[in-house]
Amino acid sequence: MRSVALGTTDIQLSSIIMGTWQAGKSMWTGIDDGDSQRAVHAAMDAGITTFDTAEEYGKGHSERVLGKAIGNRRDRVKVLSKVFANHLAHDQVVAACERSLKNLGTDYLDLYQIHWPSGSFGTKPVPLEETMQALMALKEKGKIRAIGVSNFSLDQLQAASAIGPVETLQPPYSLFWRHVETNGTAAWCRQHQVTLLAYSPMAQGLLTGKFGPDHRFEKGDHRSGNRLFDPTVYPQVQKALAGLRPIADRKGISMAQLALAWVTAKPGPCAIAGVR
Repeated sequence: MRSVALGTTDIQLSSIIMGTWQAGKSMWTGIDDGDSQRAVHAAMDAGITTFDTAEEYGKGHSERVLGKAIGNRRDRVKVLSKVFANHLAHDQVVAACERSLKNLGTDYLDLYQIHWPSGSFGTKPVPLEETMQALMALKEKGKIRAIGVSNFSLDQLQAASAIGPVETLQPPYSLFWRHVETNGTAAWCRQHQVTLLAYSPMAQGLLTGKFGPDHRFEKGDHRSGNRLFDPTVYPQVQKALAGLRPIADRKGISMAQLALAWVTAKPGPCAIAGVR
């Protein structure tokens, strides 16, 4: 497994990161805690050293499942978590971090990220300076090793970086979702040594090729609202997948491996692969 530097730090991440949104169960269907824990073990056995979670994933359930799965092997992995948009006031950030540490059964996080910008989902706006000051205080105390942001625009990322050290940006990025390339974000991150942690690199499963033209999600699965599954878009998605299959076949790899390789072959990004 190739390693990627976390921003300007000496922390090394695996180029493939296991994402654990599914382990939180909320907004997913058919998720079993035992399966989630076995998936963590399988990822570790395969050379994945880095795991991404968040307090919002099942209101801490994902963190607890991940912490239990890691157990006494904490020194072998890097753990990344996030504080949600409703906890961005100074004291709320500190309290959220403490909860995440307890859930994960650890005394530090390798990376702590602002999950969504202040004001997202109707949350109360908090000055970015206040949130960043709290994160820098947590770093000073050794509770976190590095600071990152998720779902930030380039302007928001630049504003945060002007206040304190931001080592990572976590955006959606895949063959089907390339906004960070077209809007200049990826180039800015390369220039300033901000590591891209690409989420949904398999387009929430679409790029695995397992969803056929007539696929319907179970009730409660949030992916049914993904624009790529819209009836006006989905036929074009299937056409694109048909063009990708011969490439995967020639390489002797799966469609999922092709999608992940497309992200990680570029200079800098890691790919966060959601795993059941």
